[in-house]
Amino acid sequence: MDDQTRLELEAAAFRRLQEHLMRRTDVQNIDLMNLAGFCRNCLSRWYQEAANERGIAMTKDEGREIFYGMPFSEWRASYQTDATEDQLDQFRESHG
Repeated sequence: MDDQTRLELEAAAFRRLQEHLMRRTDVQNIDLMNLAGFCRNCLSRWYQEAANERGIAMTKDEGREIFYGMPFSEWRASYQTDATEDQLDQFRESHG
């Protein structure tokens, strides 16, 4: 496989993951962190960091808006729920 094809496949897989997470608003970021060690915010930060590494100025908020498809504050108000004590305990245990 040539490099361009690999790059296109990786980009397609990333877009598919992003679309999947946009549809699964029932899955909370803390659940993703507890199960997989990363969440939507991580993905948006990695996107922002990749842009910055290539000389493209992008803030954390701009990266989040691109990844979430809306301002993060809007996504949070519409879809984010308060973390339960069990979720917080799991997070502390795995990331503390």
